[in-house]
Amino acid sequence: MPLPIDYSNHSDRPTGAFLTALGRMLPGVRAVQQQVGPYADWWESTNREASDGDAPLWVAIGDSMTLGIGASAPDHGMVGQLSEQLAASGWHHAVVNLGVNGARVQDVLDRQLPVLERLADEGRTVGLVTVVIGSNDIVLSRHREGVVQRFRLLLDKLPPGAVVANLPNPRREAREIDALIRQRAASGEVVLADMRAEGPKSWRGRLAGDLFHPNDLGYAEMATVLENAIAGAGLPVTDAGSGRFSGT
Repeated sequence: MPLPIDYSNHSDRPTGAFLTALGRMLPGVRAVQQQVGPYADWWESTNREASDGDAPLWVAIGDSMTLGIGASAPDHGMVGQLSEQLAASGWHHAVVNLGVNGARVQDVLDRQLPVLERLADEGRTVGLVTVVIGSNDIVLSRHREGVVQRFRLLLDKLPPGAVVANLPNPRREAREIDALIRQRAASGEVVLADMRAEGPKSWRGRLAGDLFHPNDLGYAEMATVLENAIAGAGLPVTDAGSGRFSGT
């Protein structure tokens, strides 16, 4: 059954004035921002190809880090590198990457989870779901209000066994989200990918030219955290009869 190919990896919000100004002044910021459109186009094309076959799916939910912004190519980001590792381990799969640059938790609730639900409704086998979201809610103070409640709602709607990354950010909201994920992981509802404890201890040499997004090396280390969480949980599960990832 086909993926709804009208899904767009492009944001429906314009680039903010501050980031636009930085891009004019700083070549590194400008170069990374110039990746956004082409990387979104690339993943849209890849998502359409994923709908043509019957391989089990990995549905990657998230923001620019799921999209791979900052990497040297769209498939050199966290998702692309981890997909290669999973294939090398013997899991034949196709990737549906729903990442959107600048996405926040509410965008996942409004735009990305409905695609996951439709895939399940259409009978596609979803063997793996990963979620890396929340940084854009935390970075700017105007987005922090209510983010913990929104993340709780997101966790409520995820399928059992979804792999959810926490946020390596010192702010109170990030710590509260971490506590939420750990509670759900302890009860077996989700799997924690512990970026706070297992991610890079230093980002020196691991950032793209904007000094915000990871480069290939930074994404490789993030992919390793996800890979360890997946392996530790005995994922992916591809048996549709198991009830895992059968709906949200």
